[in-house]
Parts: sequence; structure tokens; C-alpha cells
Amino acid sequence: MRIILTGAGGFVGRHLARRLLAEGVDGRPVTRLVLADLALPDLAPPDLGDARVARIAGDLSDPAVRAQLVEGGADVLFHLAALPGGAAARDPALSRKVNLDGTLDLIEAVAAAKPVSAPPPRVVYTSTIAVLGHPMPALVDDTTPLRPAMTYGAHKLMVEVALADYRRQGLVDPVAIRLSGILARPGGASGLKSAFMSDVFHALAAGRPYTCPVSSGATIWAMSLDRCVANLVHAAGMDTGAMPPGGAVTLPALCFSMGDLVMAIARQTGAEPSLVSYAPDEALEAAFGAYPPLATPAADAAGFRHDGTVDALVESALATL
Repeated sequence: MRIILTGAGGFVGRHLARRLLAEGVDGRPVTRLVLADLALPDLAPPDLGDARVARIAGDLSDPAVRAQLVEGGADVLFHLAALPGGAAARDPALSRKVNLDGTLDLIEAVAAAKPVSAPPPRVVYTSTIAVLGHPMPALVDDTTPLRPAMTYGAHKLMVEVALADYRRQGLVDPVAIRLSGILARPGGASGLKSAFMSDVFHALAAGRPYTCPVSSGATIWAMSLDRCVANLVHAAGMDTGAMPPGGAVTLPALCFSMGDLVMAIARQTGAEPSLVSYAPDEALEAAFGAYPPLATPAADAAGFRHDGTVDALVESALATL
């Protein structure tokens, strides 16, 4: 398989690149993996120097970069590159350039580069639960209206709509998956307003105090990095006949409180739960800490999965911290 992976230098992209090289997709080995991002530090072995890997560093909104990226076509495009939510809110024009216009231009370029005899390329697009907006209803399921309340979510939803139209035209074979929190991301500034979900891992693993910007009763949706990558690989190899007509699903995720997360991390690291104090930001908690129960029958039927239990999620997240 020939695969293009954008956002390859990021948290999920680096892990996905290693998984693809090691395992392929649905039993099919990767023959060419094109990694794209603004900057691409060398990945760790075993993929360092792998002859199957090409690296393209540059802005995907640049036509010359896109032309280089899609040369020869691709069986699968994993499009992970994005301007994250907080940064998108601060600069809506840049969000449009990256998350909307640049994304659509790239997908159209991949479709145009398809060899004549080849089927439409599979596009695995990482959308977001931000398309749901807030406040949310008492239960979120596949019938919940999509009403994004942030620029980031609005642009992601626009791409979902475009992908459904591209599918209707036969240009690409898309799977759009709406991701919740992925744990645990690297520490430091990330541009994500939900960074507190990961920051608490780093603090407790290091045995240092942490002031959480949401309450202990705040509820979140999350999955581990390994589970996220497994779902992405599944999306690349699955039969899209199992997907809803629009080709987009909200992925299964565990719903739990910050207090439950803190206790699970403390149990597995030996840290004192009292290291975590709470100073809730009302607006932040309303947007990122008030998630209701989640039902995802369409994604479940299509073969996507969550981590099973909070303890299993924490164990996996600590292993990749």
C-alpha cells in the first residue's frame, strides 16, 4: 500500500507512522509511506532510515508542496494535520486556511492523482467532537444535532460535509472519525484547551502538585493513544459499506470524571491524589468538562472500540507517556 500521512510529526502521527510500518493495514504491508508536516524530526527506530519512508516538510496550503506529496497517487490518505482548537479560535483566518481550504485542496489533489484503473483513494479524516457544540443534551448519540460552537469545530464539520459530497461523486472513499480527548499528550503548550486531561498525567507521574482548571466532578470523554491509533488503522482497512451514508461517526470513548481519572492515575503511579487541587474555570468546564453519557452504535457496528475501562485507559496512557 502507498500511504500519505499528514501531521506525521505530531503526537498521534508519529505513533501511527510506526504502527503502519510495523503492521500495515488489514494484512497489507506498506510499500511507501509519505510523511508530511511543517517540520519532521527523525522518528525513532525501527523506522529511522526505512527505505519505504519519504519525508516532506512544508505548508500543505502551498500547491508545490501538495504536488510533491501526491505524486504517484496513494491508496490511503490519513489527514491528521490541523490547527488545534484554541489556536483556531485565536486566528479564525488561519484556521480557515489550514483546517478548511488547505484540507479540501489536499483531498482534491489526492483524488486527482489517482491512477486511472485504481479505486478511489481511502481518506481517513480526523474530525472532532467539537462538531457537536455545547451545551450538549443529556445523552449524545448518532442522532444528536451537529452545532459547533467554536471555529475549529465549524471548519471540521464543513470538511465532513464536503467529504460526503466527494464520496457521492466517486472522488474518494472517506471515513471521517470524530475524536475525543487522546491521552496522554506531551506536556507543554499545545494550543488545546483540553490540555488539562493530559497535564494531570505528567504531574502525578512526576509526583508534583497540579492545579486542575476543572472540578473533580467534571466529566470528559477520552481514549488512549494506542486505542486512537488502532481505530485509525481500522478506518483505513474497513469496508465503508458499514459506515453511515455521510461517512462520519463519533468514535466510542469512555466517559468519566476528572476525580475518577486522578484516582486511577494515582493508583498506578503511587502518587498521592491530594497532589491535585481544583480551581475550576467556569467557561472551560462548560466547554470541556460537562460531557454527558455517550452512545455510538454506528461506530460500534463499524468495528471501532474504546479502551474498556478507565484503569485500562490509564495503564495504556502511562505506557506511552
